[in-house]
Amino acid sequence: MKKIPLPFILALTAALLAGGCSGGAKKAASAAPVLVARAFTTNVPVQIDPPPVGHVTPVSTVTVHSQIGGIISHVHLKEGSEVKSNALLFTIDPRPSQAALEAAKAALARDRAQLKNAEIQFDREKKLLDQKLVSQDEFDTSKAGFDALTGTVAADQAAVTNALLNLEFTEIRAPFDGVTGGLQFHEGNVIKAPDDTLLTINQIHPIYVEFAVPEQYLPEIKKQMAGQAPKVTVTFENMAGPPPQGALTFVNNAVDMTTGTIDLKATFPNEDNALWPGQFVQVVLTLSELTNAVVVPSQAVQTGQDGQFIYVVKTDPTNAASQFVEERPVKTGITHDSITVVGNGLQAGETVVIDGQLRLAPGVKVSVKSSGDSATNSTAN
Repeated sequence: MKKIPLPFILALTAALLAGGCSGGAKKAASAAPVLVARAFTTNVPVQIDPPPVGHVTPVSTVTVHSQIGGIISHVHLKEGSEVKSNALLFTIDPRPSQAALEAAKAALARDRAQLKNAEIQFDREKKLLDQKLVSQDEFDTSKAGFDALTGTVAADQAAVTNALLNLEFTEIRAPFDGVTGGLQFHEGNVIKAPDDTLLTINQIHPIYVEFAVPEQYLPEIKKQMAGQAPKVTVTFENMAGPPPQGALTFVNNAVDMTTGTIDLKATFPNEDNALWPGQFVQVVLTLSELTNAVVVPSQAVQTGQDGQFIYVVKTDPTNAASQFVEERPVKTGITHDSITVVGNGLQAGETVVIDGQLRLAPGVKVSVKSSGDSATNSTAN
């Protein structure tokens, strides 16, 4: 084997090292790829974070009882269905009540006839007393009989009224619009009044959502309640359609000292029955709104040793095709829907880095990636 001369090996090594250094320098000088977005202004709602958990409760709940005992002759509803106010729910066998009414009317007619006769006798006795033809005792006896029959007729009239009420009570009607629960008694069952519960009705149009928030929000809530009621939105699992929206309508009169929270209640129209009694929901309470706030995508905000900062993309004044980043300290505010409010340190329209910050330092050149990233495109617009 032919031996390679040492000068040739040294020359080859030097060439390889020079080539490696040249490639490294070229690589170091290349621009860092980043994704960017533009800061913009918008109105941002001020909401309680994290959203409290609430539960849905009906505006009114009534347990339906019968005011008379008897046999259920007919059920006019399907359990779990919606009913309108004054809708007929149950019919109790009306025959006993009808018979009692007829008996009361007959007794009234009889006693009225007797009262009429007693009135005639009393008038006659009064004239005879004036003529000194009857004694005072006879007159008093006639008057007592007339007064007694007057009371009897009054009692008969009350009995007729009571019998009419009992006959009316044989029809049990809904007190308001609502949704019925399960039937506890069916046709043919004998019920005892007023102990037996026939069913429960919940009013769900409108409906309440009850929840609690930390007491630190109470001053702002009271301030907002003095004007227009704060808006409340709820979400829940497997929700179909837009989130139901309502308004805060009740603030409890005391803070719960064991939890440090204040109980609130919001009212929702619930026209589409999206909310159901007993359901648990996430509550979004909007206290106020920041108008024309400067915002950026939340991923643009970085945290360093000196606080929060954002990389702002600047154009090299000596080369319009060259861009570099500037580290801008900022003071941020609230975050809403993946955007963060920047209180100061940034102006609307400035370009900020939202991805690729790990490669950056102040003054580093960057190249904007032409990625189809949906978040970047939406916020940049």
